[in-house]
Amino acid sequence: MQVTRLAAAAAVLALAGCGGGGESGSDSGASNVRGVTDTEIILGSQTDLSGPAALLGVDLTNGARMAFDDANAAGGIHGRQIRFVVEDSQYQLPKAIQATNKLVNRDNIFAMILGLGTPMNNATMQTLMDANVPNVFPVTGSRTMTEPFRKKVFAARGIYYDEIRAGVKYFVEQRGAEKVCAIYQDSDYGIEILEGAQDQLAAMGMELVATSAHKPLDTDFTAAVLKLRNAGCEVVMMGTIYKDTMLTFQAARKIGWDDVAFVGQNAAVSKAVAEADNNAADGYYAFVHIAILYEDTEMTEEQRAWFDRYTELFGKQPDYASIEGYRNGRLVVEALERAGPDLTVDAFVAAMESINNYSDLLGYRIDFAEDDHSGVSESILMNVQDGRWVVLEESVTY
Repeated sequence: MQVTRLAAAAAVLALAGCGGGGESGSDSGASNVRGVTDTEIILGSQTDLSGPAALLGVDLTNGARMAFDDANAAGGIHGRQIRFVVEDSQYQLPKAIQATNKLVNRDNIFAMILGLGTPMNNATMQTLMDANVPNVFPVTGSRTMTEPFRKKVFAARGIYYDEIRAGVKYFVEQRGAEKVCAIYQDSDYGIEILEGAQDQLAAMGMELVATSAHKPLDTDFTAAVLKLRNAGCEVVMMGTIYKDTMLTFQAARKIGWDDVAFVGQNAAVSKAVAEADNNAADGYYAFVHIAILYEDTEMTEEQRAWFDRYTELFGKQPDYASIEGYRNGRLVVEALERAGPDLTVDAFVAAMESINNYSDLLGYRIDFAEDDHSGVSESILMNVQDGRWVVLEESVTY
């Protein structure tokens, strides 16, 4: 595992939390636990509500808030109401650090829920651990969320590295691809995608044919796409999020490059991507851990009721991240219930570890254990066809 390039920034900017021990710390009694009173439990999230990943952040927040509001309406958690404090990071590292410091030191959150972004989670992790604040379901599939193992960190996303390895293996072995390439953000997140592709190809006696790196806020991808096309790339593994993903597709269509498979993962999956102008995303593949629901999708009665209620509440149909946010919010509620009325961080962690063989709204399984906080271990292969996502295969691994 590489040492994150953000470590220095995090060390300078992270503000040590108060009211808790370090990663190995423990607590006793709700009256001494940050974010827990006789009447409420304070949860927080730093996410993107107005930046390049706002499509993700807004839907995640909506889904989680729906789950928490349901719990509150049913009487709360052992008589306590959940207060959910959300701060907008705009997918910018300094703002994410500031937001985390506010949530920890001013709002006194009990746990960070759905913190968004690989660089942001890497940079704020130590602040949370020093303050004895669990980092629950960070919105990143980075290996740094599970390696090294941390007692107070729980993941519920497919690991990008594993998903990209699965993608490379699938397209080489099942589709006969010989020239694999990569386009990626020059960030902790993008480097993880690059390493996954490189390592899987090395295991198969192959190498990347060409690569292209860019800054998260870059907007011109013509040169990058031309470089990859001229290298004869047959498959391009993507370390991109929403905006740069769509801009890449648009650049490819503009130069008429159609005989290529672009392959991503859950960092760049939404209905908006599939619905890009002029069907620019058609043919895009993604390895994810949750399928997308459409209005005409065949659903169970429970799924249909949730779909319709979400649509009524937020004035839009649920997207990929909406389902993820709701599922993860429900898991947090389940753990808080299991932790009992004398809520402490240790009790919450033990309750999370007791959740196994959990089936979510769509029937996907979540498993935790004392020594395994990764949550999910299988991917689904989806493909964009005629402006919408279609599931091609279930349970894909590398």
